Amino acid sequence: MKSLIIAEKPSVGRDIAKVLKCNKKENGFMEGNTHIVTWALGHLVTLADPEAYDDKYKSWDIDHLPIIPEKPELIVIKQTSAQFRTVKAQIGRKDVSEIIIATDAGREGELVARWILEKAGNKKPVKRLWISSVTDKAILEGFKNLKDGKNYIPLYNSAKARAIADWVVGINATRALTAKHNAQLSCGRVQTPTIAIVNAKEEEIRSFRPKDYYTIKLNYKNTDFTLKNKDGSFRIFDKNYADGLLITLKGKEAEIKSIDKKRHSLKESGLYDLTLLQRDANRLFNFSAKETLNIMQSLYERHKVVTYPRTDSKYISQDIVPTIPERLKAIRFGGYKKFVGEIQKNGIKVSKSFVDDSKVSDHHAIILTEEAANISDFTDKEMKIYDLIIKRFLAVFYAPYEYDEMTVTASCSGETFIAKGKNIISLGYKEIYGKELKEEDSESDLKDQLMPTFERSEKFTLQRLQMDTGKTKPPAYFTEGTLLAAMENPKAYIKSSDKEISKTLTETGGLGTVATRADIIDKLFSNFMLEKRGNSIFVTSKGKQLLSLAPKDLKTPDLTAKWELELNKIAENKLNKDVFLSEINEYTRKIIKEIKTSDGKFRHDNITGKKCPECGKFLLEVNGKKGKMLVCQDRECGYRKSISFNSNTRCPECHKKMTITGEGADRRYICSCGFKEKVDAFHEKRALEGNKMSKKDIDKYLNKLNKDEKPENSAIADALKGLKL
Repeated sequence: MKSLIIAEKPSVGRDIAKVLKCNKKENGFMEGNTHIVTWALGHLVTLADPEAYDDKYKSWDIDHLPIIPEKPELIVIKQTSAQFRTVKAQIGRKDVSEIIIATDAGREGELVARWILEKAGNKKPVKRLWISSVTDKAILEGFKNLKDGKNYIPLYNSAKARAIADWVVGINATRALTAKHNAQLSCGRVQTPTIAIVNAKEEEIRSFRPKDYYTIKLNYKNTDFTLKNKDGSFRIFDKNYADGLLITLKGKEAEIKSIDKKRHSLKESGLYDLTLLQRDANRLFNFSAKETLNIMQSLYERHKVVTYPRTDSKYISQDIVPTIPERLKAIRFGGYKKFVGEIQKNGIKVSKSFVDDSKVSDHHAIILTEEAANISDFTDKEMKIYDLIIKRFLAVFYAPYEYDEMTVTASCSGETFIAKGKNIISLGYKEIYGKELKEEDSESDLKDQLMPTFERSEKFTLQRLQMDTGKTKPPAYFTEGTLLAAMENPKAYIKSSDKEISKTLTETGGLGTVATRADIIDKLFSNFMLEKRGNSIFVTSKGKQLLSLAPKDLKTPDLTAKWELELNKIAENKLNKDVFLSEINEYTRKIIKEIKTSDGKFRHDNITGKKCPECGKFLLEVNGKKGKMLVCQDRECGYRKSISFNSNTRCPECHKKMTITGEGADRRYICSCGFKEKVDAFHEKRALEGNKMSKKDIDKYLNKLNKDEKPENSAIADALKGLKL
């Protein structure tokens, strides 16, 4: 008899097959003497669309809502139905005695496998492979320690409850808003609060009024001292008062009152979880959250050099510690060799700052595997992300960053002046990073400076006294990196009146999960709820109107906090999923009633004079993630067409990135500085100047952009098949 292994993706399936010597390749699976390895392609099975329950749901009629199936039905996803039939056939084989689930070790991975088994009618015993990396060693260890599948039924119940709840609330709220206002208004418990967070930031910036402030400084021994107010601040907002101080103090005698010296010793704060890695990649390389996740998947699945990426932990567990020498050995090359050698020479020291079993749930932090990398096979982007993970891994073992902070206080006529300086003793772990990982800029009134020798009671005359003027700065708009941080900790942006809810938001990881946040942000761009201007994110008119029309509960993160708390209880076998889903059904009836009786109106304010070639209605002009698009206003039509792309080509005059507009031979580069030139002519000139980009290369690039902006399915129902809220 044989064991059937179900992996989540073909690449992982092939890795497992290689380790287990399943060398016989078949269509959709691989077979050996004792094991058969097959795979999903992500989800092969999903929840049925509303029309599967009743033909009347084919039309989006608000009077048909709410749609609450008595028993949710599963359907095979049409595009991957052939692979489902392959997997089902292997499950049904008479020589297969057990199933081993080898999908991603987490809530969604459990759902992928269990839905396949449920739809296939499996009755055979189930075991679970639970691993965090797909190296040969990790796979072998995992198969030596297979778990009983029954242990993971509560996790499956939690995943199933989440999927059904999101389907019921998302389908009903989206259909109700869309049908009532005849506009594509997608709504959900994670999407809508995310829009609200961005909107709240915009409102904060819009209401901000810059204020002039003044600082009074003196210079003594080439050291800058700044006047400190009685309230502890260094800014004066009354110019007359500042002018008066300047006149009063000039020429007076000052005295050094105190000299404080404090030694600081700072260790790296911890390892990477996915959100922190996505934030650094966005800040340093302008990678989107989705892009970083895709790169991580490649490093994890294809190159096998990093551990499971979809993790929310910055810690590793004690059982990983004995493997650290091998992981360090794997990166003993290039510029990293020096730092690995230093760690090995001084001995590998671990601490609670990054080793803590209590802070590791499904997966530990993102770290290196024991697999040596073939970096010649890496893309530039893969190398950048791999470099970040290596440096973070090295940094936690490295010596601390040490410096002496000196604070000198001087007094003159009852006023206090402060000078601060920093004397670096040892760069420690900061030597690993160099300059590229400097902290995000923060506004400071006191600059770091090298300090000379001062004596207490030392006196000097205030001759070099000056007043500097500045303006208070508004908060920064969200980038993808800072929005990820806000989703992780939304209570800092949307205030909740319930302290328990605020606490729960922190404990449950905020809006969405590390695995879904990138997709959520991407979906909000593709649905034209959010748009980018440069790197900054803004709410579109459509997004703002959705916030005015959506039920109140769906605009705050409180609902997600409540759900996650209960989903965690289901996963811990402390709550029955049916009790949770009964509450969800009741909540859905409430919000549908609220939408039906509301008197809000939706207005398209981006309508053009161009008509849709498919239905004849006027088109809307929207800002897609990669440029401008024309989309049909009719939700049933779904027509869309790209009219401009944001290119990576720099303007020859101002060096900003240019936009491509037009079609065929009329495609042009346009820059905000006023530069315009046809694409073909532009590249022909550059080719003559030494840039060998051919017309074929240009067409290939433009075709890729067109493919990225391809039309979606015409019905919103199709778009909601894989709904992830």
